[in-house]
Amino acid sequence: MKHCLKVRLYWILHYALLALFVVFALFPLYWLVKVSITPNDLLYSEGVRLWPSHTTFAHYVSVLRHTAFPLFFRNSVIVAGATSVTSTLIATAAGYCFSRFSFTGKFLIVGVLMVTQMFPLVMIVAPIFRLLSPLGLTNSLTGLVIVYTAFNVPFATFLMQSFFDAVPRDLEEAAMIDGASRFRAFRSIIVPLTLPGLAATLGFVFTAAWSELLFALMLNSSSDASTFPVGLLAFVSKFSVDFGQMMAAGVLALLPVCAFFLLIQRHLVQGLTAGAVKG
Repeated sequence: MKHCLKVRLYWILHYALLALFVVFALFPLYWLVKVSITPNDLLYSEGVRLWPSHTTFAHYVSVLRHTAFPLFFRNSVIVAGATSVTSTLIATAAGYCFSRFSFTGKFLIVGVLMVTQMFPLVMIVAPIFRLLSPLGLTNSLTGLVIVYTAFNVPFATFLMQSFFDAVPRDLEEAAMIDGASRFRAFRSIIVPLTLPGLAATLGFVFTAAWSELLFALMLNSSSDASTFPVGLLAFVSKFSVDFGQMMAAGVLALLPVCAFFLLIQRHLVQGLTAGAVKG
């Protein structure tokens, strides 16, 4: 009886702590939505309240109709989508090679990839700008995609390699014995088994590219090639901050990310947990 009571108390405490963590994690999102529907005249006059006495969607209307946020939003979708797909394809090919083949210079290449992750990004903004400027890739979405891909591929490669290492080589060797080429064995056997890894890698790269600010700000001076993190700075003036419109833009910027993760959620949790224990 005492044992059952202890077990019950343990699970009550377990779920209580879990609920507390969920509330703690989601509260900033709740506050983001709350401020986005609070009229400007109530933001300061009402003080700190869990819900405003009056709500409005005027901030959303202003953001969509009277600012360049739709353009920034479109640019972010293009950049994040192209970066995630390109990085995942390159990382998949590289991770498979590192997992399945031994070749001269393999450990040197792995070492170089690891070294690239050691430097703070702020140290290499100026060299990258000097590199891209003569090529006409500043003030360009293509330039951002190239830079984001270059910085996301190393980690994504190691992540994909860990998933390929978890798949027994006997499976593809058996397929090749039956007459399948290596590419067909990879496409028909390895890829379906590593879909969780592909989803995890795709989600990681998409999120990193979607929220990146430093390079988007330093490599672009034109609003035509700016992404939404840069666009959020437009709501900050010298003497004031338009919190209502900024929070409304933040909520709108979260929508494609939420939709993206809803699409891959079936594989995402399995992929993240598997990648955490292999490698």
